[in-house]
Amino acid sequence: MDRLLTRRILLGAPLGLAVPFDARVAKAARDWDVQITQLTHGPKHHFFGYIGHVKNTPWSGNGRYMVLLRVGFQDHMPAPDEAADVLLLDTENDNQGSVVDRCRAWNPQQGTMFYWNPKAPDTQLIFNDRDLKTNRVFTVLYDIANRKRIHEYRYDDTPFANSGVAQNGGFFLGINYGRLARLRPVTGYPGAYDWTGNAPAPENDGIFLAEIESGKKRLLVSFQQLAELIAGRRPDVKSKELFINHTLWNRDDNRIYFYVRADFERPGSIDIPCTIHPDGSNLTMHDQFIGGHPEWQFGSRIIGEVRGKQVIYDVDTQQIAGQIGNPEILPKPGGDCALSPDGKWFVNGYRQGREDIYVIVRLGDTSYVRTSGLPVDQWTSGELRCDPAPCWNRASDRIAVPAIADDRDRTRQTFLLQIKT
Repeated sequence: MDRLLTRRILLGAPLGLAVPFDARVAKAARDWDVQITQLTHGPKHHFFGYIGHVKNTPWSGNGRYMVLLRVGFQDHMPAPDEAADVLLLDTENDNQGSVVDRCRAWNPQQGTMFYWNPKAPDTQLIFNDRDLKTNRVFTVLYDIANRKRIHEYRYDDTPFANSGVAQNGGFFLGINYGRLARLRPVTGYPGAYDWTGNAPAPENDGIFLAEIESGKKRLLVSFQQLAELIAGRRPDVKSKELFINHTLWNRDDNRIYFYVRADFERPGSIDIPCTIHPDGSNLTMHDQFIGGHPEWQFGSRIIGEVRGKQVIYDVDTQQIAGQIGNPEILPKPGGDCALSPDGKWFVNGYRQGREDIYVIVRLGDTSYVRTSGLPVDQWTSGELRCDPAPCWNRASDRIAVPAIADDRDRTRQTFLLQIKT
């Protein structure tokens, strides 16, 4: 039977004051519930940007700080000179916010690819930026203790930027955001330099691997290699301009999952999942398509959607190895999903009308909570959409999500889903 958690939301509160939000539970376990609170407030917009899959999180290693973007608009893609503030919220000081830097490589759907450096998660932050003189993008390693950049990963011949940090640290993957700005703008940085021109499958672009400590880089797999790999299935690949989305390290850092795409969401599009090992071996094209925004479980198993079910797929055996819940619990398993750091909880966020709804599942007994809808207003599709993008904290008991606040300007803010046991 439905239970209504009645809460009162206070608008116009100062930045950092978490206030309750109404939440309706579709089904709840006897010993846990979910409370929704609004964390940030206008007049400016505050959001993390990307999904919290592969243990990516806004929270620092010790949980003291949350990192967010702060911007003054949400009605257009950012021009190169429209920088976003890099904002830290101090959770031990009433969530007071301080701007520590600015970045010029961001978008509403993926933010600036924030990651805390797994080798120094209390103090070192990773994000993307660009050189305004050349429009070449690069990645920044930032020290929040000393409030300074300690490394900029600039590669003038191939100016890629971070697309995924190894879960245990040491390396990050990089892609060409200038190419993405042209071929799939929602994931690109407008105006970013693209060294590939209109080449369908260049041999000097693809997925790069950069060593965080030394800055050394190498091309892990090229578009040319990928075109040759998929040519048997798609002979027309020679005429397609390829790009890459979602370069995801598994928890052991020995598998990388990604999509090779072209003409995305158009007739005749290419959308093929592949895996590769970080040493460049075992490049594999998968016959089984896993929909949504996949999330690694453990080992060689990844979570995604197949035929309306939230499945677990083994990339080594190339077989479905399990399932989470059922369609009654997870009616839209192709949404944004994330496994908690401790592996005991799973969240799926999906769009219903002009709202985002979240299903949180306790995997031990498949008990679950379905929240009421959080409004996204008109930002339901396109380059400016407000995706569900759930992000776990490190204690596996809170999830940060974006939504439109019920304030005068309908600003995009960060909300918290807190598991109450």
